[in-house]
Amino acid sequence: MPQVTKIENAAFIITVDADRRIVKNGSLLIEDDRITQVAKSDDLRDTPSDQIIDATDMVITPGFLNGHMHISYAHATRGIFPDDLGAAYFPYLFSLQSIMTPEEEYYTSLLALTELLKYGTTTLVDPGSTKHLDACIEAYRESGCRIIVGQQVTDKPNPWNLPVYTTDEALKLTADTIGRWDGELSGRVSAWAMPFAREYCSDELLTGLKRIVDEHSTGLTIHHSQTVPATEGSPELNVSSTQKLADLGVLGPNVTLAHALGISLADVEIIAASGARVIMCPTAAIKGGSGMTNSALLPELLEAGVPVGLGTDAGNNSNLVESMRAMYLAAVLYKDGRRDVSQIPAETAVELATLRCAQALGLDGDVGSLEEGKKADLVMFDTRRAEWRTLFNPINNLVYNADGRSVHTVMVDGRVVVENHDPTFVDEWELIQKVQTIGENLLERSGVSFPSRWPIV
Repeated sequence: MPQVTKIENAAFIITVDADRRIVKNGSLLIEDDRITQVAKSDDLRDTPSDQIIDATDMVITPGFLNGHMHISYAHATRGIFPDDLGAAYFPYLFSLQSIMTPEEEYYTSLLALTELLKYGTTTLVDPGSTKHLDACIEAYRESGCRIIVGQQVTDKPNPWNLPVYTTDEALKLTADTIGRWDGELSGRVSAWAMPFAREYCSDELLTGLKRIVDEHSTGLTIHHSQTVPATEGSPELNVSSTQKLADLGVLGPNVTLAHALGISLADVEIIAASGARVIMCPTAAIKGGSGMTNSALLPELLEAGVPVGLGTDAGNNSNLVESMRAMYLAAVLYKDGRRDVSQIPAETAVELATLRCAQALGLDGDVGSLEEGKKADLVMFDTRRAEWRTLFNPINNLVYNADGRSVHTVMVDGRVVVENHDPTFVDEWELIQKVQTIGENLLERSGVSFPSRWPIV
C-alpha cells in the first residue's frame, strides 16, 4: 500500500505549473514519492492520509535546482582566497582538492549538501570535480538529495593543476562512470559526461563524449565562455567556442553549457538552433568581476527560447551556494545593467530557479513544478517572520524579501530532509566541527596559505 502524506492549510502554493497557478489556502496530496493532487484545502479536507503535515502560514514552492555547484571540496577551505586573486586561485584550488582523501571528500560533500538542502535546493549538478564518488555516494544517500554527477576530464595541458588523461582514458572513465552511477539511489543520481572546458579538451575527446551520452541517453555539461568577452578557436577567422562546438556536432538538446558569460548574439542563435541548454551563475560572475550585469545575454537567451537555469558555482569562488540569492540576483542585475525595470521579472526569476532550470537539466518531467505526477520535491517557507510581511504577492516576497533562513521544511522524493529548519539526516554542528578540522589539516598538508589582511590578534 502506498504511504499517503497530506500537507494542508498552506497560505500559498506556488505551483509553477503550466498555468502558473498560485493556490491560496492550499493542500498537497503525496503518495510515496509523487504528488497526486494540488488543490484548495477545503477540497482535500476529508481525504484520508497516513500522515498530515501542517502548513499553516507557510508558502510552498517546488524544490530549487542548482545547475552548477562544485560540492566536494570547497567547504573545507571556504573563504581563504582574497578577492583580487581572480582566476589565479584555480591552481591552489585543484591542488587542495587533489590531496583530499575519500573520507575528507565525503564529509565536505555532506556539509555542502546540508547547506543546500537547508536553504531549499533539492537538485544539483556537481560538474565532475568529485574524485571519490564511491565514498560520496553515501553523502548523497544520507542527505536524500537529487544530484547529477560525473568525472571531470581533460586531455590537453592546462594551467590549473587539473589531471590530464589520454583521450582513450578520458572516454573510458566517462563511460564507466555513467555505467556505474546513472540511476543509482532509486533514480536520484544521474551521471553525465563532464569535460572541463573546450580549451583543454581535444576535438576527438569532445566528439567521443557526445557519442557516449547519445548512446546512454544521458547528458553532458561543460564550462563554457566563463569570461566576457571570450573568443577562441581560430582568431583570424573569429571562430567562437560556441561555433566550434557546433561545427564538431557537440551541441544538442542533451548538452548544458555552464556560465556562458562571453557568448555573442550570434552564439545565442547557434545555441537556440542546436537545442542546447545553459546554466548561468550570477553569484560567481559578479564576485569575479565578469561583467554579467551589462554584458551577459540571459534575456536574449530566454527570448530565443533556450532552456536556462541558475547555478551558484563553488563555495570558495562565489562563496555562497544559496539558490534563492542567485534567483534574487537574476531578478535585479539586468534591471540595473540594462537600465530597464522590465528585464527578468520576479516570476521569471522563480522559473529560472525551478522549472526552467529543470528543463536546462532535462529533468522537467519529474521536478521543477508542483503538479500531479511529479516528484514530491518541495520547500515550505515559514512566513511568520518579519522579512515575509506583509504578504500579498508571494512571488515578490519570495524573490525580493525572503532568503533561506525562512526555509522550515524540505522534502525530496517524498522524504522530509529538513524539518523545523534543521536537517533530519545529520548532526549539523558535529559535522561543521569535523569539516573545520579537515580544512585545517588540508591547509597544513598542502602549504597553501592566504592569511587575513587584517590582523587576527
